[in-house]
Amino acid sequence: MAKIVVIGGTGLIGSKVVAKLAEHGHEAVAASPNTGVNTLTGEGVAEALAGAGVVVDVSNSPSFAPEDVLQFFTTSTTNLLRAEAEAGVKHHVALTIVGTNRPQSIPYFAAKVAQEKLIRESGIPYSLVHATQFFEFLGSIADISTVGDTVTLPGALIQPMAAEDVATSVGRAAAGEPLGDVEVAGPEAFGLDEFVRRGLAFRGDARTVVRDDAAPYYGAQIEERTLIPLDGARIFETRLDQWLPLNPPRAA
Repeated sequence: MAKIVVIGGTGLIGSKVVAKLAEHGHEAVAASPNTGVNTLTGEGVAEALAGAGVVVDVSNSPSFAPEDVLQFFTTSTTNLLRAEAEAGVKHHVALTIVGTNRPQSIPYFAAKVAQEKLIRESGIPYSLVHATQFFEFLGSIADISTVGDTVTLPGALIQPMAAEDVATSVGRAAAGEPLGDVEVAGPEAFGLDEFVRRGLAFRGDARTVVRDDAAPYYGAQIEERTLIPLDGARIFETRLDQWLPLNPPRAA
């Protein structure tokens, strides 16, 4: 089977993708700055890609500042695609987000749009896996939206999914033929406020969650259905009430 290099392979999603691919008999290589592979600087990239048939990119910017995240995705993707072309890679798989193809003003999404454009125009067959928000980010969404003891969020809909399911979708894409663009999501739609309210209540968090449709989501205004998958998305089965008991909040 072809060698599959997973950029960001030591992170939340990447480590799961590597494990899933290895379980199914693939030669999966975790590549990240921790293993001497840095797509931002180019260090170790050519060496890691030698003999690879597929490259999976689930890396993420260490900074979410608008200029930083745009620079990260454009620079790292440009370096990676150039190295892939030289190595003869036949399939590029990247994890991206549901909603990047809709009107929105989220700086992080704009950076992912720029990344997607580079991939589509590279000439390398590709799969872009557009995933909805992860259950795992419930706590961070609450934290960035908290003032005092109140969490203020819009009621815009999301259809979140477990990181385990995200990794499964990415692994399946890497093991198969190029898909172009595909959307994946969880089985239930919630308002952002409802999603966080249910999670905090289950965890015994005393903060009050208030709905305000004018409130920002990661610093931007979003429409009701910006983050909801379109018809034809691949729906995974893990529900929030199944995930919560197995994923207590991390200790501070």
